[in-house]
Amino acid sequence: MSLETLSTAKMFGGVQGVYRHASAETKTPMTFSVFTPPQAEREPRPVIWYLSGLTCTHGNVTDKGQFQRACAELGLIFVAPDTSPRGAGVPDDPAYDFGQGAGFYVDATEAPWAANFRMGSYVTTELPQVLAANFPVDMDRQALMGHSMGGHGALTLGLKNPGRWRSISAFAPICAPIRCAWGEKALGGYLGPDRRTWRRYDATALIEDGARLPELLVDQGEADDFLQAQLNPQLLEAACRDAGIPLALRLRAGYDHSYAFIASFMDDHLRWHAERLAAPD
Repeated sequence: MSLETLSTAKMFGGVQGVYRHASAETKTPMTFSVFTPPQAEREPRPVIWYLSGLTCTHGNVTDKGQFQRACAELGLIFVAPDTSPRGAGVPDDPAYDFGQGAGFYVDATEAPWAANFRMGSYVTTELPQVLAANFPVDMDRQALMGHSMGGHGALTLGLKNPGRWRSISAFAPICAPIRCAWGEKALGGYLGPDRRTWRRYDATALIEDGARLPELLVDQGEADDFLQAQLNPQLLEAACRDAGIPLALRLRAGYDHSYAFIASFMDDHLRWHAERLAAPD
């Protein structure tokens, strides 16, 4: 569980750091960021996991998400992994929506991706072990959130691991990847042509097939260029309604798909998670 510190900076009484470790899952070095609030000097603190979208690294939300002030106030540790393995020996694709920077939080089964693209296991198993070994985290109190491809990751990982995270939320998630071009390309490439295997990586399909969560929070900008063709929140809304899952789907007039949208409502999500993380066991 050795960890290399790439940078640290004092921020709102806590520490914003960037770290790297050798991953057994991806067989590459993996970089991630952690904000540790001042309360962590006294006791272990709850953890918010944030999964980023296509083309992003840990750096996008770290630099533009504006979460640090609220996390310092609320006493939350905020963790931002990368979105894929990277490096000269890692398979890639010239398009932005597949390959490096576009891991889709799956464990790939198809060559040449299967050797390195194991972001599902990396996020759910390996990185939590690294975090627990190196930071003052309360691993019994975890929450999961994400944006776009990362929103897809948050929803699907949450649905497949009930009870693992106390709360799940998303900004502009890809709600039904088996029914959009981004998802069809990624799931077909990483998992092969059998569409039945894709359903375990589709939030809407998982709910249709019986997966359940206590509740979900989703914010979606109405001026998002990807809303109709790629994101399809109405499909998630219908699946949740039919399954009896309380979904707060908040459509935000005038907001797009960018970090301006995310930063605008980040505090809302953090406070929503903090209430659930503070609830009695």
